[in-house]
Amino acid sequence: MNGEDRPVRVGVLSLHNSKETKAILNAVEDLGHEPVWLRRENTVISVEDSELRVEPEVDVVANRLLLSNTEEPAELLGLATTFNRIRPMLNTPDATLTAIHKFATAATLADWNIQVPDALLALSNDRLNQERDRFGDVGVYKTAIGTHGGGTWKVDLTEPVNPKVGNRQAFLQELIDRDDTRHRDLRVYIVDDEVIGAMYRYAPENDWRTNVALGGDVQDATDEMPTAARETALYAADVMGLDYAGVDLVEGDEGWFVLEVNPTAGFKGLYKATSHSPAPYIAKLAIETGGGRVDDDRVRELAATLDDSRPSSAPRRARTGADEMALIGYIEEVVVSGTSGSEQTLAKSDTGATRTSIDTSLAADIGAGPIKSMTRVKSGSVKGGKARPVVDLVIGIGGTQHTVTASVEDRSHMDYPLLLGRDILQHYQVDVRRRADEDSGDADADEVLEE
Repeated sequence: MNGEDRPVRVGVLSLHNSKETKAILNAVEDLGHEPVWLRRENTVISVEDSELRVEPEVDVVANRLLLSNTEEPAELLGLATTFNRIRPMLNTPDATLTAIHKFATAATLADWNIQVPDALLALSNDRLNQERDRFGDVGVYKTAIGTHGGGTWKVDLTEPVNPKVGNRQAFLQELIDRDDTRHRDLRVYIVDDEVIGAMYRYAPENDWRTNVALGGDVQDATDEMPTAARETALYAADVMGLDYAGVDLVEGDEGWFVLEVNPTAGFKGLYKATSHSPAPYIAKLAIETGGGRVDDDRVRELAATLDDSRPSSAPRRARTGADEMALIGYIEEVVVSGTSGSEQTLAKSDTGATRTSIDTSLAADIGAGPIKSMTRVKSGSVKGGKARPVVDLVIGIGGTQHTVTASVEDRSHMDYPLLLGRDILQHYQVDVRRRADEDSGDADADEVLEE
């Protein structure tokens, strides 16, 4: 497909503005080839008289679609499948689909004799709770699809749990934790069957999850990690059929267990720990898949920097973040979910609040918790603010689910049991005229505010 005198056109299929996407595009250009950012603004696939046309034209596609936090995963999978049928693709849709579903990952790995924590998925409430005692008094409760640690709880299994959180399937998993002081796991980043880097991730204070997005600390483990962990990670990525992936492992008394295999793992934590970026290696694999050649020394040189500046290949008419944001009302009807149930309720939007908050009674009704930590919230003239417990919640708004760490307070004297803070509102434009608790017969109430 590619002549020796022409650079390979590497398309990165990514509808978001992540640092990883930008870094891969920049690495392709720095390696002397042509990066193409495949976005909503510029992507067209046309069939006319049985002739196929792709705009912008690409020779190979690197799949960076984020499927775990979208309301339309099937649509995005269809888009990726379309490209995969007509161009070579890294991280194909079928491999990515399996990887983003945590239980499908566990089942696939177990079928290939890779050690994973014991897990249980049941579609009925009765069956899930009949067998929960096999995990002991404390276990891990996960939504099958989630990201950045969202949708993952350490739960008291003396109490029942639900087979779903909101509209997402959930399952139970054995808690493996042999570290007496501070919980840690191992993230191994693999590209083309080679370990690019590895890091130990340590849970932040008052939490047990190690995700960097949640404040976890990192430590370089590339050279020191045990051979068994390295071989397990490489085998897991191979079994999952992924060209690049972050493999998460934890050490138990019986060796290393694979927790997850992430097809769109972030680079920030790994680069912080190792001073080594996977982006040039992904770019190299894409270029070679498209028939091109690269200088390996240049790849290693580029890996010493995480260049996530705005790529020259960014579409000229790219929308701003505000243009892409959905609309939310001042008072909005939402579905809030915990480990034991879901409730439909009214929520108030408050752009002045940093964190979402939930009424104590509602939190108890849905099984929000367990309490992760305490936070200080400024309240009127109270010096230093009040200390309130914080818990994980899943909040559904118009088909989109958000996992946030919310504060719990007595809101019984307030009109609305749930307050949406900037942790959620950052994804929306707020129309103060729109209220779900009023009959909005006025046509103006449905208009989008122009910026």
